[in-house]
Amino acid sequence: MSATCYALTRPARLSQEIKKSRFIANAANVASEEMAVEFLQSISDLAATHNCWAWRIGLRYRFSDDGEPAGTAGKPILQAIDGQCVDNVMVVVTRWFGGVKLGAGGLMRAYGGCAAECLRQAPKTELIETAQVEFAVEFSVLPTLHARLRALDATIAAEDFATAGATVRVSLPAARLAELRSLLADLTRGRGVLRLLD
Repeated sequence: MSATCYALTRPARLSQEIKKSRFIANAANVASEEMAVEFLQSISDLAATHNCWAWRIGLRYRFSDDGEPAGTAGKPILQAIDGQCVDNVMVVVTRWFGGVKLGAGGLMRAYGGCAAECLRQAPKTELIETAQVEFAVEFSVLPTLHARLRALDATIAAEDFATAGATVRVSLPAARLAELRSLLADLTRGRGVLRLLD
């Protein structure tokens, strides 16, 4: 995915009335399926007609129509999440039936639209993919390395010192890996090897 993606900075809530039915969308960050289940349990209203939901965490996702006709609630909520490129998020849209049937298309528009508007209004921050790397350098290059790492938006996670030099572990934006490789090659005269960590 090359599009800029976002994470919520805090939970969001939106209420809408559509043809006498009341819809409330709640969105929050979730980092695991367990967190998604906890959020669903905490936000679901058992007195409501339906508590439909979707979540996305990286490549993993789930959704539920919670009794609405198949494909009319959970999937449109997930499409709203993906349409705005929000990650590590769960959206629960709760509906109280108002007596007017919306039909399949109307339900899809209501659930997807409510979720999308909730996410549009939610405070977000850009997600930046990071990489963790490790490499060895001689003591003599450490001061220059430290100064240059700041310019790459890199953070030193650890330094292990030995007789010949230091092994340095660094976290930095993945988009800057090529610059770090080039810097390491310059500082070590081509002998430095960058190792990506999981």
